[in-house]
Amino acid sequence: MTALPTFRYHPDPIGTGSIVPSSDACACCGEARGFVYAGPVYAEAELDNALCPWCIADGSAAEEYDATFVDPAGIGNYGTWDEVPPAVIAEVATRTPGFTGWQQERWWTHCGDAAAFLGPAGRDELTRRWPGAIPAIRDDSTQTGQDWPAYLAALDQARGPTAYVFQCLKCGQLGGYSDCH
Repeated sequence: MTALPTFRYHPDPIGTGSIVPSSDACACCGEARGFVYAGPVYAEAELDNALCPWCIADGSAAEEYDATFVDPAGIGNYGTWDEVPPAVIAEVATRTPGFTGWQQERWWTHCGDAAAFLGPAGRDELTRRWPGAIPAIRDDSTQTGQDWPAYLAALDQARGPTAYVFQCLKCGQLGGYSDCH
């Protein structure tokens, strides 16, 4: 089996659940490579669990189906999030596995670049693995004062509300946002 392609902005797509083992053939290249993409696909064609990571990485899936895997409008530009160049938006939207959120997914940006998606998190994951992301999650949530501790306690990786954690590729700062169903 060939090693998975490397995704600059989504370094562990198996760990985040965006890429899963599968014996199915890819709808784009026709090959069964052992993995398929399980995240959102924005295209006219029905492509749920139908594309291999290699066709996402090389852009052929996006080109063949006029597909995106992250909504370009959700990349950066939220409050204090940085604007990023069109080439970065294109790479994240068309050549990077997305992730599934409760509502419309967003992609955190910092230092003029998109950040790397590390994964969904609840309170336990935030406090144990990514405590540095907590200030950004709190600020983005708009929960203040006594509301914040209750909101943090309610964050859950699987049931929502859920935090989505990213890391800046330039300075290493953690950030992200949360949402719920």
